[in-house]
This record gives sequence, structure tokens and C-alpha cells, in this order.
Amino acid sequence: MEFIELIKAPKVDNVILRRPLFPRIEGTLCVTGHHLILSSRKEDAQEFWLLHRNVDVIERRPSQSQFTGGSIVVKCKDFSVLTLDIGATEDFINIGDSIEALANLDVPGLLYPFFYRSLQPIVEDGWFAFTPESEFSKLVLKTDDWKISYVNKDFKVCDSYPEAVVIPKSIPDEIIVAAAGFRQGGRFPVLSYRHENGSVLLRSGQPLVGPSGKRCKEDEKLINAVLGPGKRGYIIDTRTQTLAQAAKSRGGGVEPETSYPQWRRVHKPIDRHHNLLDSLAKLIEGCNDTASTMDKWLSRIESSNWLTNVRDTLNCACLVAQCLDQDNLSVLAHGSDGTDTTLAVTSLSQVILNPDCRTIRGFEALIEREWIQGGYPFGSRHFHSVYALSASTLKNPKRKYAPTFVLFLDCVWQLFSQFPCSFEFKEQFLLTIFQHSYASQYGTFLGDTVCEREALCLTEKTVSLWSYINRPDIIHTFINPLYEPNPVVIWPSVAPPTIMLWSGLFLRWVVDQTPNEKVWIEMGEMREKETELRRKAVKLRKELLELEKGAKAQQNATPRT
Repeated sequence: MEFIELIKAPKVDNVILRRPLFPRIEGTLCVTGHHLILSSRKEDAQEFWLLHRNVDVIERRPSQSQFTGGSIVVKCKDFSVLTLDIGATEDFINIGDSIEALANLDVPGLLYPFFYRSLQPIVEDGWFAFTPESEFSKLVLKTDDWKISYVNKDFKVCDSYPEAVVIPKSIPDEIIVAAAGFRQGGRFPVLSYRHENGSVLLRSGQPLVGPSGKRCKEDEKLINAVLGPGKRGYIIDTRTQTLAQAAKSRGGGVEPETSYPQWRRVHKPIDRHHNLLDSLAKLIEGCNDTASTMDKWLSRIESSNWLTNVRDTLNCACLVAQCLDQDNLSVLAHGSDGTDTTLAVTSLSQVILNPDCRTIRGFEALIEREWIQGGYPFGSRHFHSVYALSASTLKNPKRKYAPTFVLFLDCVWQLFSQFPCSFEFKEQFLLTIFQHSYASQYGTFLGDTVCEREALCLTEKTVSLWSYINRPDIIHTFINPLYEPNPVVIWPSVAPPTIMLWSGLFLRWVVDQTPNEKVWIEMGEMREKETELRRKAVKLRKELLELEKGAKAQQNATPRT
């Protein structure tokens, strides 16, 4: 397939771009293989670029006049909405067809990351900054109970896991293979995090108990090996008890208490991934309704249940953190597939518990380890977003699109807003990751699994997002000026009044965010002045000490009369 086959109108003149909060641009619209580019003819040469991959859906609004074109409303995955006014009917139709075809292109090799080349030298190759071996070695170096295993070499046991996984040292590979056959998608229990007190966090897919109540002794042996003599653990299931029991009829289910007597099961339900998209769609629809009264607007935000989902996720993560830190008990977390809410809970728990995950590099490593290497299907989940759902009559038929990663980022922002001095990064860092997870020139979030990404040869053919963010001239723009390293666990409040709407994400195309940005700039400048004053104070103290020493020496040298 060639791009020329999909581009029916490569250039159209006299197009007007309208966006909320921005001045309109009139000029020439160019459609390339990866971008929409609108250039004005004015002296200041305004330009607007939009990746086709960022387009969620378009709406065509033909003009009422018979001889003129119409408006194309472009709704994007980053929740922005823009309108293109096109004069000629033929151009109106051709541009609409071209945008739709290019936005829905599902041929990985034709996506922009495979064509993008960085103009800046790469200081650190992000593809190799957080390899599984280097990250997992941090978990196993402090103990002799765990090992890095290559039982999943060539992805022959589980295609959504990396080749290297961390398992109990006492468990041979054949037991792992058997346990994988008893777990959804072959996702056998693996080590996600080891707390400083020795308690561990595991994650997996649901057990395939089925209606007949099957059991697997190898699976029982695997997770019991985690517990010491006389120790107990918790299985945190992110489904409701009803859904978990209903899964038995489809071959899934829960761990029977008789087979896992050392483990206590607790259900902390979080909405299923396809329901989360419905919730987010209602939230965005409410946020964009600027004509409503305040009461009606607040009611729409509340009835979307998005903030309820945020609270439920934080609640579950806090329970996991409490088991690990305060009760010194190990935890196995899973839902059904172990690829959505499971990853949100395990990664959020680590942000709460581990101060390293609250640094820029630590957070990058967490996303790489738990989400990308952990098997979150970014390619499927982020292929469409909220506007495509509301525009579809089939209502997400394959149930593959979901904003679970957005939910996680929102939860991290809630933590950041409650503990603004405990995070090395500021809000813009989270917004940048959100933006690139849906549409990017970088290959970090392409594909659904490690297996698929290796088949695409991403490390050789694309640039990593971490290579860009970790450049010295870029990373300093994400530094939180209020940051003070906090080595302790942070315990967030999950009371309803403390869960806030993330205006920087959900309202950034509705409400001007410039005042907030100016505040952060001013705080940064004040922090720099404070640092400089501290340096001067230290220097003056040293000079004063030297003067005092000199005065004492002179006094002692003077003969007494």
C-alpha cells in the first residue's frame, strides 16, 4: 500500500482552521502520509501540524448552500476538537476521505515512528535504558529467594510477557510451564515488586478453574513458594465477586480456598476496561459542555463516574500498599486477563511505596517494566478513544479500546496534587506521556506485546520516547521546582472531596491553562533565586569563619602587657 492511494487531495487552498482558545488560521492545507499541515500566508507564517494518528474521528458538516463545501470537525485522541472550513465541495469530500483513511491506517510499518529521524544527537538510547535484566536485577540482588528466569525464551510460554521474568529460585521451569497453562493468557504469577521489609507483590492472570473446579498443583506450589513458613498472603481480585464467580462458566474463576489455604482473597472491584471508556466519554462530553449552568456541569462530571473509578483504583492500590508495608504480607493481584486494572494497581502501589518511582527516571522505568514489558496492549487499547466510541453505532464491538493507562496517570496526578513536594516531575511530564501513548513520532508505545514489538524491530527502526525526554535540554523542563526527596511511604486520602478533576488534562482545550503554567514558571524562578541565595549564605558563612579564625590568631599572637 502506498500513501498516494489514500491521499485524494494533497493540497487545498483557502482553508480556515478554528480551535477553542486559539486564533483562527487561514491558509493552505497539506495532507502528507503522516500529518495534516496548515500554513498561513501571513508574515508571521503560522503553522499547525497534526499527526493523523492523533485523529479519533471526524464529522462532516456540509454547507447549506448547494455550491459550497462545508466544515470537517476533527476530534482527537488527546480530547482536542478543531474545525476545518473548506470552500469547494470536491475538496471537502476528498479531504474528509483522506483523513479518515490515514487516521485508521493499521499497517505498523507505515506509521510515523518508522519514518521519523531525530535531528538532535541521542545522548542516551532509551531502548536500552531500562532493560528487563537491569530492572529485575534490582529486585533479586537483595535476596537469595528469587531469580531471573528465561523460561519464556522466544515467548513460548506467554506471548504477553518478556523473555526474562522473576520467579522463586526454588521453582524449576517445568512447574512454571504447567502453572502458565492454568492461568489466563499463560500469565503465570511473576514478581512485580519487592518491598524493603521482604514482602512481595505478584501479578498474574485469573486461574482457569472453570465450572468443574479444576486445580493445578504446580500453580499452588508456585505461589506458596513465595510465603515463608507460617506466613499468609492476600489475593487482591480487581473484579466484583459476582463477576469473578460468573467467569467460571467461561473457563476462568478464582483460587479455591481449599487449594490455597495460606491465601485470603479480597475483592476490590475496579470497572472493566471497556466500561472505563464509556465513563471517560461521558466525562469529556460533560467537560466540553461549556453552555451548561454550573450545577448541571458539575452533575454531568459526577454522573460520568470517572472520579469514582479514580477513587476505586487508589483504594485498591492503598490496600495492596498497606498489606506490603504495614502488615508485612505478600500480595498476588489479578483481575481477569491481568493486563489492565491489574497493571494499574501494581504500578500505582509502587508509586505509593517506592520513592524511586516518584523520580523521572524511576517513573519511566516503572512504565517500561509494568506496562510495556508487562503486556499492556497499547496498540489495541489506544487505537481509538472517547470520540470514536460516541460516534460508533456498534459501541466498541470488540471491547478492545480502553483508557486504563489514562486512569493510572490520573491516579498519579491525584498523588502529585496531594504530595506536590514528593515528586521530582511536574504535571507536564504526565501530560507528555499521555500525549505520546496515543500518537507519537516515537516507537515506545507501538504494538501490544514485547513479542510483537520485537517482530517489528522497534529498537533498530524507531527512536525511544525516553531518548527524547532524558536529553539534558528537555528533562529540566519537567523538573518540579518544589521537589524535596521523600524516602517514606505516601498515604493518599481517598475521601470523595480530595479526588479532584484533572483540569490540566480534561479541561486544557476548554479553559486557558496559561495562568497555571505561569505560576509554575514563577515558582521555578523563585526556587532558583533561593538556591542562589543559599549558595551566597554558605559562602559568606565560610568567609566569616575565616575572618574569625584570623582575628583569634592575631589576638593570640599579640603579646600581653
